[in-house]
Amino acid sequence: MELNKVIEMGILFDFYKELLTEKQREAVNLYYYEDYSLGEISENLEISRQGVYDTLKRAEKILQDYEKKLNLVEKFNKRNKLMESLYEKVVDIKEEIKVDNNFNGLVPKIENLEEICRELLR
Repeated sequence: MELNKVIEMGILFDFYKELLTEKQREAVNLYYYEDYSLGEISENLEISRQGVYDTLKRAEKILQDYEKKLNLVEKFNKRNKLMESLYEKVVDIKEEIKVDNNFNGLVPKIENLEEICRELLR
């Protein structure tokens, strides 16, 4: 199984799992998190291997479709990047204050922080 797909499905599952049926949740969890084979899942869920395969494919498509419509993962990642930027800029300002007591140069940096905060609040 391709690692990128496992990671993608894991992230999508974390965001949208409650929108899947119980059987789909169970199959995705066993396959992607517990690393069960189709045969093992088949025994656990008491359905055929083909049924497991179909259930997984359907659940994968549903998860991808939800992300295309709602973009929650994309928004989450964007927000995290903005938070990292905000943190770095705050640290930079703190270090500048320690070194130089002339605060006039900090105004543009603080205005930049305001802009990042506005983006986060959208």
